[in-house]
Amino acid sequence: MPVESPAAATPARRAAFIFIFVTVALDILAFGIVIPVLPRLIREMSGGDFVSAADWVGIISTVYAVVQFFSTPVLGALSDRYGRRPVILLSNLGLGLDFILLAVVNSLPWFIVARIVSGMTAASFSCANAYIADVTPADRRAETFGKLGAAFGIGFVVGPALGGMLGEIDIRLPFWVAAGLALANFCYGWFVLPESLPPERRTPTLDWSHVKPFGGLQRLRRYPQVFGLAVVVFLSSLAHYVLNTTFVLYADYRYDWGPRAVGYTLGLVGVCNGIVQALLVGKFVRRFGERRMLYAGLAFGAIGFAWQGLAPTGWLSLIAIPMLALWGVANPAVQALMTRQVDPHEQGRLQGAVAGLASLAGIFGPGLYTQTFAWGISPNNPWHVPGAAFLLAALLLVVAIVMTMRALAHATVPATSTES
Repeated sequence: MPVESPAAATPARRAAFIFIFVTVALDILAFGIVIPVLPRLIREMSGGDFVSAADWVGIISTVYAVVQFFSTPVLGALSDRYGRRPVILLSNLGLGLDFILLAVVNSLPWFIVARIVSGMTAASFSCANAYIADVTPADRRAETFGKLGAAFGIGFVVGPALGGMLGEIDIRLPFWVAAGLALANFCYGWFVLPESLPPERRTPTLDWSHVKPFGGLQRLRRYPQVFGLAVVVFLSSLAHYVLNTTFVLYADYRYDWGPRAVGYTLGLVGVCNGIVQALLVGKFVRRFGERRMLYAGLAFGAIGFAWQGLAPTGWLSLIAIPMLALWGVANPAVQALMTRQVDPHEQGRLQGAVAGLASLAGIFGPGLYTQTFAWGISPNNPWHVPGAAFLLAALLLVVAIVMTMRALAHATVPATSTES
């Protein structure tokens, strides 16, 4: 097989990255649009009570995570066997159908059906990470993962702010716009997105023993450093679910924020995340190394969540945003550390296993945080602690720091690492 010259490889990698960057940005934009209105719509359909709304948000989010947990390993293995492109297209199509259902349903059980559709096909982010691993040298992956994270920032800058404004017009309108974006992304991928995994690097057969939901987690044991870091990924993912499941309800309850205020706040979150991911991750990793950035990111996240949970006013709560944005340096660092430990032809299964961990966290996270939030505001609770869910997330990241110390205590960093 002819070897591609570095001069030819660099433009090809740049073009491939641009394609996948646009794909992820459109997906996140679609997600971001519905964030400010989804919990409020659930609260309206559940009678307007915050405690009841928290229960339904927990149920719907848990069902989605369970379905995603069982589906993601299958999609990861399919991407290793047939390529990344068809799996990304399937994910975008499922996301579009999910938003259409959410726009038209009038009962909470139908919300669950819509989430099942999305959970069965939700693999665009794990496939995007595998795509980047396909086309990027090992010593550049942390920086590239960080740049890909900027797509999340762009989506969260525009998406929630737009969703908040659309939600003020009609609470269903953001779902229609999100559906249009997801289906436009499907068309973009169909006509533009190239395949990143050549046939000679694909797995020769589809071994169904490798697509069991817990199979990817079991395979991580073959790589002791990866397995230890996988625990950190799980704890970090579990902590992140406090934002997905309770932030909108929390801000509405404690600060009396409507869709527009929540949308603008999440837009600010996106700006800060974009700055960190696009401008700081690569520089920080080159200067301080992946290990130190992992520790620093987790520490900033713990401080940010604690601040959010204790802030008595909305203005004071905004101070948590830059701290939580700096938490974003942890994910590219841990991704890069893990991808170094597996063979190139197993990158898809690694990312599938990592996504499975996030899905596993999603099984426990929604109920954990919505019930903690409900407990904190319950009139039967002798302590009124509306920020209890965020304080719990901070504690989980402290535990993640301890687990990182254990995972990296005896690890050997490859020579290509930028560790100082």
